Amino acid sequence: MNRRVVVTGQGAVTPLGVGTEKSWQALCAGQTGIGWISRFDASGLRTRVAGEVREFRPEDFMSDKMVRRTDRYQQFALAAARMALEDSDLKITPVIADRVGASIGTGFGGFETMVKGQIQFMNGGRNDISPFFVPMLITGMAAGQVAMMFGAKGPNFSSTTACAAGTHAVGDAFRIIQRGEADVMFAGGAEAPVVPVVFHSLGIMGATTGRADDPAKACRPFDNARDGFVPSEGAGILILEELEFALRRDARIYGEVVGYAATADAYHVTSPSPGGEGAMRCMRLALADAGLKPEQVDYINAHGTSTKINDITETQAIKTVFGPRAYQIPISSNKSMLGHTLGASGALEAIFTLLTMDRGVIPPTTNLDNPDPDCDLDYVPNVARQGTTSIAVSNSFGFGGTNGVLVLRRYEGQ
Repeated sequence: MNRRVVVTGQGAVTPLGVGTEKSWQALCAGQTGIGWISRFDASGLRTRVAGEVREFRPEDFMSDKMVRRTDRYQQFALAAARMALEDSDLKITPVIADRVGASIGTGFGGFETMVKGQIQFMNGGRNDISPFFVPMLITGMAAGQVAMMFGAKGPNFSSTTACAAGTHAVGDAFRIIQRGEADVMFAGGAEAPVVPVVFHSLGIMGATTGRADDPAKACRPFDNARDGFVPSEGAGILILEELEFALRRDARIYGEVVGYAATADAYHVTSPSPGGEGAMRCMRLALADAGLKPEQVDYINAHGTSTKINDITETQAIKTVFGPRAYQIPISSNKSMLGHTLGASGALEAIFTLLTMDRGVIPPTTNLDNPDPDCDLDYVPNVARQGTTSIAVSNSFGFGGTNGVLVLRRYEGQ
């Protein structure tokens, strides 16, 4: 029999603020974390807006030495992990250390470090490159750094499945605890992609927005005027625990992870399969894994990127899975305010979905002023809504046709 898995701690570093509560309050108020890019001169690029974490001070979470030896994406992960662990009130002692693991996803990893190192090398500064250059850039090092900082000696790995990486990392951690290979997991995602070549490349693909008027209006999921996503940075880390382990220490429980699935479109590098076929299968498999029927779901946290094709195909997939009930389920896109935090997005959205259930508030999808006729579901436009949510689905779909879906349930005891 599979063991039950609950969430006991949450940490978030987002364009809306440093800290879960600050980010959640801003999200529910319909505030945006998207602004003009400040980390480099973006004047010649298609996309000049981003979701930057402007308040982040890594030295608030780690030593100056550690700051020098880590990439920004790792710093986000370490900060979110520290906040999540403190929130859980869990003490990782030598007695439990080998039963505590880390599963942290990322799309780009230490890309900023890699670009800077290459430029330094080519311009004659090769002797000045840090001996920590490789540990700073590799994608698995966020999980490794978290394990070293907090003494987690159990399973340790990273998913690198683009925009679904955070969801896959949480789902894989869920499976590890279910199978009995660990009792506690740090699970989530981290990303720091605000780098000129990344923005240029995404722009020439036509994947990101070209709006150049008001940054707050740039990300418009399901709106007829949407023209691409807004890349963002940040991290979300959850503390997952086996239920009995959590109960024995009288932990505060945010909710329960009850289902997970991963599928592939096997169709196109960037475009989803027609009709959202891969996403549809993923939602159905996740619900089956949870032992739940579509009619039991009362909230969906959409992938909702603000791209023309994705928003339509996700809508089609939801209609296929849920039938006529699709029109009765509130759906929101947190990306309308956060932007797309890529490998961190699924983890952050899982956090906000759990808070949606815990607090009885459904965050809005902002900038939904003129809905696309092909996107005609209830996306909770512009204003948060009070509402009881017991079972929720959180969707993530990434480049390469990779899909991940989590099913979360409000915890109501054994």
